[in-house]
Amino acid sequence: MDYVNFIEKIKMKTGIDLSLYKEQQMKRRLTSLYEKHGYKSFLDFYRGIEKDKDLLYAFLDRMTINVSEFYRNAKRWEVLEKKFLPPLLKNKRNLEIWSAACSTGEEPYTIAMILSKFLPLSEIKILATDIDENVLHKAKIGVYHERSLNEVPEEMKKRYFRKDIDYYIINDEIKRTVTFKKHNLLSDPFEQNFDLIVCRNVLIYFTEAAKDTLYYKFSHALKPGGIFFVGSTEQIFNPGKYNLEPADTFFYQKCK
Repeated sequence: MDYVNFIEKIKMKTGIDLSLYKEQQMKRRLTSLYEKHGYKSFLDFYRGIEKDKDLLYAFLDRMTINVSEFYRNAKRWEVLEKKFLPPLLKNKRNLEIWSAACSTGEEPYTIAMILSKFLPLSEIKILATDIDENVLHKAKIGVYHERSLNEVPEEMKKRYFRKDIDYYIINDEIKRTVTFKKHNLLSDPFEQNFDLIVCRNVLIYFTEAAKDTLYYKFSHALKPGGIFFVGSTEQIFNPGKYNLEPADTFFYQKCK
């Protein structure tokens, strides 16, 4: 079975359409994964996935590029805190927030920690979604290696984490601010009326056609005046096409 047939079978099994991801990058990632597990081809690899749920989870982990940390690119989070949250909160306290492709939860928990400077945790509600149930399970547990916290301000580390040897366990109060759900960006419908959508370091792995579709969907999911926060390699070159306008580096605002 070549890669094209593998794509078809994976789509039937999981609903994930690998043809919407950049082919060379994805083939390289998956080939190294199946070779590591002792498989010789995409045909053998798919047969293994059919029989072994752990291998399916390993495939999802590799495919979804789960590299995450708290306060990743900390200066950008500072811009969110100082420039965008105050005007958003001036209009309403109960913001609708979505962390899309949230991986193991560092991003939505970062949003909650930043919002805790403005609001009591009991008033913060964040939707966090990912295609991979395995990473969502890890996010709900909320246990992180020390290296994931390199950028976390000391006051936040003391207030919201408990240390256990080399690991940090996030506070239950922070965990309660986030609702985790499985969601496929490429095929599932988007909820609407968000004040803030954060989707960082994911869109770079999609084809230009898939990105184009997603930008339309994200824009439609935002309220007028809502903010779309993307990753540091994901500048939108023609935001007006999607009814968005640049608001700062890697921040876009939906036109009112």
